[in-house]
Amino acid sequence: MPLALLALAIGAFGIGTTEFVIMGLLPEVATDFGVSVPTAGLLVTGYGLGVMIGAPIMTLLGTKVSRKNMLMLLMGLFVLGNLVSALAPAFGVMMAGRILASFTHGAFFGIGSVVAADLVAPEKKARAISMMFAGLTVANVIGVPLGTFIGQSAGWRTTFFVVAGLGVLGLAGVLKLVPDMPKPQGVRLRHELGAFRNVQVLLAMAMTVLGFGGVFAAITYIAPMMTEVTGFADSSITWLLVLFGAGMVVGNLIGGRYADRALMPMLYTALGALAAVLALFTLTAHNELTAGATIFLIGALGFATVPPLQKRVLDQASGAPTLASAVNIGAFNLGNALSAWLGGVVIAAGHGYTSPNLVGAVLTASALVLAVVSAALEKGRGGRHGRVVAGTAPAGEPALTSRH
Repeated sequence: MPLALLALAIGAFGIGTTEFVIMGLLPEVATDFGVSVPTAGLLVTGYGLGVMIGAPIMTLLGTKVSRKNMLMLLMGLFVLGNLVSALAPAFGVMMAGRILASFTHGAFFGIGSVVAADLVAPEKKARAISMMFAGLTVANVIGVPLGTFIGQSAGWRTTFFVVAGLGVLGLAGVLKLVPDMPKPQGVRLRHELGAFRNVQVLLAMAMTVLGFGGVFAAITYIAPMMTEVTGFADSSITWLLVLFGAGMVVGNLIGGRYADRALMPMLYTALGALAAVLALFTLTAHNELTAGATIFLIGALGFATVPPLQKRVLDQASGAPTLASAVNIGAFNLGNALSAWLGGVVIAAGHGYTSPNLVGAVLTASALVLAVVSAALEKGRGGRHGRVVAGTAPAGEPALTSRH
């Protein structure tokens, strides 16, 4: 495996850290800027919307320049966005920094997966892509908890300075290790946009928004929920995020293994179980032991939905997967933004820090309903399946290649 993959993995590690670390630092950020915790939660919403908007824009921009130069540009924007967040004198400026950083998210994983695959022999492409995405998985086990610990010990601004430093390291790695590659050829916007006329593609993306969105309704407010309701000390949030990250790793492996064998049954099982666990979290959050176990299960079940959801989009958008895949990365983050906002709404309405869990349960259950509808429509049309075409993947999931 070429060393260039290490540069891509470092970039993925930094992006994963900056996306999730804010959840463990919401109380500190809220206090520093003099805003409520639900208002601080809008930083999660803003990031998610930025990914949704930025993924297709930056991916299409990436067709105009070489892939190496585009990756360097993305890492440069990532560094700038995190420096703006670290130095922000006001809440609005920090929001601007978060959105700027978020614009790099979807395109980095989309273009980076193509670069990773091109660096190795055909029989090693999937392994190369998975090595790059391992950076994001590790971020949720090490980067996010460590960033939370640093933020609580030395101030949340220090965390964002450290993340910016990771971006500089990733940029230097791309510059030094990634070989020059020509800009993509033959990408036709009209052909790519045609995938969005397929009702099944739209249903799959709606499942993505609602299904994984349920996770963020609960996890966005994990810090105040665990300290105010469960009774954990502030220092315990770090270890709870380690539990969540470990669950993500396990769920991602399980989802990836079984999605190829029986996609829709895997999706039904993961979404149904996730909705039930999120609903139960309103009760289990009142005990330290059950709260910890539930957080692990939310991570595992949440990321068990990622492989089948992404594969569903790629199946239905066969022949024109590039833009659809990038937009689906944004769809995960649109769900994060929607659920984080709705969770803040119910907290602000006085329903308590456990109320976002029910919001998440409703969102995930809605995704399950859409999955059933989608399968019924497909069966009614003769059960036609699109061919899986190699494409990019969302946070934590390697790209999926065609099987014949």
